[in-house]
Amino acid sequence: MSNGASTDGLPVSAAEVFPDEAPARLGKSLAARHVSMIAIGGIIGAGLFVGSSSAIAAAGPAVILSYLLAGAIVLVVMRMLSEMAVAIPGIQSFPEFARLGLGHWAGFLSGWLYWYFWVVVVAIEAIAGAVIIQNWVAAPVWLIGVGLMAMLTAVNLMSTRSYGEFEYWFSLTKVSGIVIFIAVTAAHVLGFGASGPAPGFANLVAHGGFAPNGLMAALATTTTVVFALVGAEIATIAAAESAEPTRTVARMTGSVALRILVFYVLAILLIVAVTPWTEIKPGVSPFVTALNTIGIEGAATAMNILVLVAVLSCLNSGLYVTSRVLFALAAAGDAPQALVHVNKRQVPVRAILIASSFSYAALAASVLSPETVFSFLVNASGALMLIIYLLIAAAQIRLRRLFAVRAPERLSLKVWLFPGLSLVAMAAIIAILAAMAATPKVAVELWSSLVITAICLGLFAVFRRGKGGPLDPLQR
Repeated sequence: MSNGASTDGLPVSAAEVFPDEAPARLGKSLAARHVSMIAIGGIIGAGLFVGSSSAIAAAGPAVILSYLLAGAIVLVVMRMLSEMAVAIPGIQSFPEFARLGLGHWAGFLSGWLYWYFWVVVVAIEAIAGAVIIQNWVAAPVWLIGVGLMAMLTAVNLMSTRSYGEFEYWFSLTKVSGIVIFIAVTAAHVLGFGASGPAPGFANLVAHGGFAPNGLMAALATTTTVVFALVGAEIATIAAAESAEPTRTVARMTGSVALRILVFYVLAILLIVAVTPWTEIKPGVSPFVTALNTIGIEGAATAMNILVLVAVLSCLNSGLYVTSRVLFALAAAGDAPQALVHVNKRQVPVRAILIASSFSYAALAASVLSPETVFSFLVNASGALMLIIYLLIAAAQIRLRRLFAVRAPERLSLKVWLFPGLSLVAMAAIIAILAAMAATPKVAVELWSSLVITAICLGLFAVFRRGKGGPLDPLQR
């Protein structure tokens, strides 16, 4: 059965692919605390600590609206994923929901787009970490980057549990850092410990108004912000390797909103309250700028350490998620069947090594052709998550209607205000894509992402079209 599909169109199991071997199943070694911290850590990365500077510089204080909109979209998408995960247990990679809801083409497309996205992110994070470490170690950036990737590849190869433990402590460090930052800046804004009057929130409107570059700038900036918020969905993949995946996913969704509100919106609000937005420089951590404004000594060093932890966390998660998505694609027949293989520790070693090798190639491109090849790779990932989220939303709407008629008992966890909220989320994503097309600075990211999307659809038409039968989610 070389096409990787069973006679009823459902993805084959590893036992069918390798009849002489034991079924290739991922382990169940992640505890609830691991998955919970993976969800938190997934939305706290270098995109918040450094990348938010570009968003603030582009939109001014109105960037708060960008974070609220992006946060709302991610919250609804996470709720969609949770609804589908509870209704269809056993899915090991969330792009597979697109397959069950829309067809094999959607599973192929969303899976490979998501894999590509994280392969590039791993390379970007390796470079970011290397640049920080170069302040302390005299070595080329590319060499340090290779070392970081090799170290965390080894962590992922050891066991899923080792990945979970590393990510737990990485995430705990990031959360602790943000909590301390919020406490310090909030105390300053409210005037605690100050000899004069409290600074308050005057900076939100004092330098050209709340939206100095217009509300369209805030809408276009939402793309950058969504990129920073990407990662929470990793928890739905990690949950598949926990003892109680359905229960873990169900509990996780409700707290995502609070995390986004506290760790992103509140932190950004305090930054633009403490520091005039005109003093925020793209590429320079606004967290450092805010702490320097308050007069905290050693702020730059402390934030460099925190950003490095965030980078290592993203690297760790990136290597994990690319391997699991590749494993799921192979199980569905959309990638070489040899990747449906796990070792004695139930780790997909081949998938990890293949995924990391492509990230090494992207890292090499940053050295050999930074302005052409690597620039295209980075730009082409700019809008991919929005395209993937659009597919997930469309799949959720179809599956929700299907289950409501044929198996309502499976809908124990639901997206609120269906179908209105799901449709509003799709409309918001389309509006952001349209704003990208109308904004010269980010339009190239949209068109480059569409090129990659078209290439994936072309590959599906050549290699997979007609090789997957009809899908019935109720048989999962």
